[in-house]
Amino acid sequence: MKTLERISQFAGNTFAIWVLVFAFLAFFAPSGFTWIAPHISLLLGIIMFGMGLTLSGSDFKEVLKRPKDVAIGVVGQFLIMPGLAFLLAKGLQLPPEIAVGVILVGCCPGGTSSNVMTFLAKGDVPLSVTITSCTTILAPVVTPALILLLASEWIPVDPSSLLMSILQIVIVPIVLGVVIKKLFNKQAQASVKVLPLVSIVAIVAIVTAVVSVNQQNIAKTGLLIFAVVILHNVLGYLIGYLFGKLFKMDLSKKKAVAIEVGMQNSGLGAALAAAHFSPLSAVPSAIFSVWHNISGPILATIFTRMKEEKAAPAVTGKTLTK
Repeated sequence: MKTLERISQFAGNTFAIWVLVFAFLAFFAPSGFTWIAPHISLLLGIIMFGMGLTLSGSDFKEVLKRPKDVAIGVVGQFLIMPGLAFLLAKGLQLPPEIAVGVILVGCCPGGTSSNVMTFLAKGDVPLSVTITSCTTILAPVVTPALILLLASEWIPVDPSSLLMSILQIVIVPIVLGVVIKKLFNKQAQASVKVLPLVSIVAIVAIVTAVVSVNQQNIAKTGLLIFAVVILHNVLGYLIGYLFGKLFKMDLSKKKAVAIEVGMQNSGLGAALAAAHFSPLSAVPSAIFSVWHNISGPILATIFTRMKEEKAAPAVTGKTLTK
């Protein structure tokens, strides 16, 4: 188990590298990875099951302790990224399948890696964890509603089937994880130490599956999608930070909200695209998975160097004399 923990820690520290390496392998040798595509939903379910093993009542205590802060993060998550996705799709006149893919990832809840990035950024980790948990729990209703509202201009949307998919691949595994933790707490606590490794393998597999299936489409439109994804993510960070500033949050909270807003559960976007739309619609989610694991640590490094703004000294009207 100690060896697995060390491997898990190493994999977590080099996560972005593995995603990039296997994305390139899947692009240049797609036939070796296409077999993974039918299992994307299962892989995401495994990640969500792991999330359930780590959840506890304390993750939701922040809702009662500071509901305003949590509400700001949750509203920011489901307002800023979907809105940006729609504006980018319209403003850049994206092809329908790509537009839907960008909107899909924008409408997803926060990604679990946002909690790690908030920790590295010296942000408000309890707030980050609570926002991620709340947006994930709300996703079965909010995500299909947003997709129906924003994406139906490009493609028919069946919100009830989206709701069922999110329940099956997100909520049911999380609930199972919580139940297993309750029944077998000691074993669950031991397994949590290797969960990062399991999640990393699953996310890398999802990315490689999407890239391999869409190799030809990526060759044609990859640069466009990559540019849109980078813009979406960076603007999400920026507007998320300003959103927190608008409500006069302190620096640690602004960091948490910015990271929560900018980092998405792109695995869910890929799974929903593969199940309900088209393979090409899953590409923005796959590229988002690659990119936000690069941009997240960069932003965390920038945030660690930021200091809380000090209030300007009051002017008393007196003049200083020597």
